[in-house]
Amino acid sequence: MLPLIDVLAAAVLWGSLLLVAHTYVLFPLLLARLARGRRQNANVYAPASPELPAVDILLAVYNEEQVIKEKIRSTFATTYPLDKLTFYIGSDNSSDRTNALITRLAAEHPGLRFRPFGQRTGKPGIIEALSREATAPVLVLTDANVFFTPDTLYQLVKHFRNPAIGQVGGHILNPDHRREGISGQEKAYLERENRIKYQEGLVWGSMIGAFGGCFAVRRACYHPAPRSFIVDDFFISLAVLQDGYQAINELEAVCHEDVSDKLPEEFRRKARISTGNFQNLVAFRQLLWPPWRGASFAYWSHKVLRWLTPLLLVLMLLSSALLVARGGGWFYQLLLAGQLGALLLPLLDALLHHLGVHWRLLRFISHFYSMNAALLLGFWRFLRGGGRASAVWEPTARFQGKK
Repeated sequence: MLPLIDVLAAAVLWGSLLLVAHTYVLFPLLLARLARGRRQNANVYAPASPELPAVDILLAVYNEEQVIKEKIRSTFATTYPLDKLTFYIGSDNSSDRTNALITRLAAEHPGLRFRPFGQRTGKPGIIEALSREATAPVLVLTDANVFFTPDTLYQLVKHFRNPAIGQVGGHILNPDHRREGISGQEKAYLERENRIKYQEGLVWGSMIGAFGGCFAVRRACYHPAPRSFIVDDFFISLAVLQDGYQAINELEAVCHEDVSDKLPEEFRRKARISTGNFQNLVAFRQLLWPPWRGASFAYWSHKVLRWLTPLLLVLMLLSSALLVARGGGWFYQLLLAGQLGALLLPLLDALLHHLGVHWRLLRFISHFYSMNAALLLGFWRFLRGGGRASAVWEPTARFQGKK
């Protein structure tokens, strides 16, 4: 009979591997199978219906002079009735030309309401203040670097004819910038996430977190995030599900996002998001149970296990090393060597990058380990801060792929 420590180490190893495989491989496959043959909500407003509700768009900005003109113009270049549209922008004490540009464009667009803040407040505080001024039954929250197409707003809002729907997510598309950057990997990640969120809405009516750059929410189930929360959009999404409303993703609500092309930029952003994820995990822990309920199963499978993957990878490595140290056979030796070798691949990618050589598959591996390292750092910051963090943010670099 094997010693208990060997049994426990093997259980930790295979259990961790199974959980990682579930969140990245098994759950998407199961979800695709369950979504087959299902259709999106059909109880929608017609495009020119006089019943289309009023919409208030909320945007918090800080030093967005590079994108704010395109953002405002793409928003008002819409097929949605302009007399039912108001765009609220709050500037979080911007120090560049953002305020001046918005003020100038407000003269061109009567539906634009601008509120400059005299001190740094953080995105949740800005959005909460703007939501108190807004009066429409439907709110659209967006980011400065996400540009609408003419039909985006209608495609988001049309679903609110169905009283069961509380949130509709947009379909954000990313450009591929340069081979030497990571925008290709970010684009692939976003496309996969769009598909998963869409299928969650089809199967359970429980999209687990709309993309913060573009989503609509019914005012009746809108709950602003606490000012100390970093990922306010995820808080709003989970509050919709907690209130018993459905959340879906609309693939026809297309918009385009300018993304970071540099790994350090994305690492910084994702580490910050990771801290906010764990804030939300504590705040909405009741949604985790019972785990067989649709929304709970999706939450565990799509998000929570993804956030725990770096810890599971560490457990896999330690348990493999323990089994090898205790005389494990060739299989465990090979498994340990594979894990250690995989950890070295980002270093190889960095070396080749320095030499001007860019392998797409190798860049995906670097992206995977870097983003998991960011998750781990965010978790450590959450533990150190006890869930308290600053919601004041710095925008990522814009238009990095453009010469």
